[in-house]
Amino acid sequence: MPMEEPFSSALIRGTLHRPDAESGDAFALTHGAGGNSNTPLLIKLARACADQGHLALRYDLPFRVTRSAGPPFPAGATRDREGIAAAIAAVRGMAGGRVIAGGHSYGGRQTSMLAAEQPGIADALLLLAYPLHPPHKPEQKRTAHLPNLRTPVLFVHGTADPFASPEELREAIALIPAPTDLLIVEGAAHNLSRAAGLATEILNRLYALLHR
Repeated sequence: MPMEEPFSSALIRGTLHRPDAESGDAFALTHGAGGNSNTPLLIKLARACADQGHLALRYDLPFRVTRSAGPPFPAGATRDREGIAAAIAAVRGMAGGRVIAGGHSYGGRQTSMLAAEQPGIADALLLLAYPLHPPHKPEQKRTAHLPNLRTPVLFVHGTADPFASPEELREAIALIPAPTDLLIVEGAAHNLSRAAGLATEILNRLYALLHR
């Protein structure tokens, strides 16, 4: 049975999911602006990873380590990306295969920005409910770094997400020169709440992308 144990470092803290028989791949997964690493989506996904033999770390970003509630401050984004880099380095040191990094909303966005700044830091990205623009402000698109991504990316997005419509997201994804895929979750809002099978579906689509 997979083991779950606390994890902490100078910048981050979270829970490490160790599989019984390791595939060699590892996941570093983090949360959005309003949550933490104990959100149901991350727990289900990390446990699905471990069930399939992958090491998984779900972790709190530095802003959440500092404050138990409240959104991140823009001035702290660089430190949050340092925390993401620390999480990736931690799981890379524990597994000999590929590292998939990602997260929900703000956490996924910051992970993608780090990957654009440091190509090769991760072997694939998993972006859950990417916040393409603030709700009701489609002109404020967060796409400047996307043309610099060289890492395969799977986006997972709900059709009722106010941070981007599927059509808007497809237009943004077209800016990325690396291999990409988009998993649409019918009826899901920004939290991507759906039946328990979503985590397995995410992993199946991710590995299909990596095996192209």
